[in-house]
Amino acid sequence: MGTIKACIFDLDGVIVDTAVYHYRAWRRLANTMGFDFSEEQNEELKGISRVESLKIILGWGGVSKSESEMEELATLKNKWYVAMIEEMTPSEILPGAKEFLIAVKERNYLIALGSASKNSEMILRQIDLTSYFDALIDGNKVTKSKPDPEVFLAGAKALGVKPEECVVFEDAIAGVQAAKAGKMKAVGIGKKEVLKEADLVIEGLVEMTIEKLQTL
Repeated sequence: MGTIKACIFDLDGVIVDTAVYHYRAWRRLANTMGFDFSEEQNEELKGISRVESLKIILGWGGVSKSESEMEELATLKNKWYVAMIEEMTPSEILPGAKEFLIAVKERNYLIALGSASKNSEMILRQIDLTSYFDALIDGNKVTKSKPDPEVFLAGAKALGVKPEECVVFEDAIAGVQAAKAGKMKAVGIGKKEVLKEADLVIEGLVEMTIEKLQTL
């Protein structure tokens, strides 16, 4: 095989877990309106846009707001979220992620980030991983969201490699579908029964090795 030249990583749930901060910020917003919601309910918001998430949350609280009020609320939530991630430290890197990045870099594979987050550059800076990436493609550079393969195709292009030469690391179904739609190999991070379209499923990057990468 050995045709793999590049690894493209999603950020959230793969290298760090910022979901906890989204939850805290949304919850704080709900609390200002006089209601609360659980972590179970929060699972329903994963991978959904800010505006859609807000609509769901308002529904849980039985609260109705105008379009302009919703915009203000979404902006406020984002401000709180950004303030939280500005405090992130390298201790929040998920187990095995940095070690695998080092191993990949040592073998001269190219590395790109393919994330929908508009805050990904700041997060990488905070956790001190920026230097490992040859290209950063995030929500500031692409418009279509996964399962559209735009973010990963832009990553391959930025690295100067063909899509077939890339392996994508993703924790979301839409992300795995985006990788496959872009004709790339996909390593799913999570549960086999959920990420069944992936070429390989692992529980976390702590389980990933160069040997496994070479077998794809």
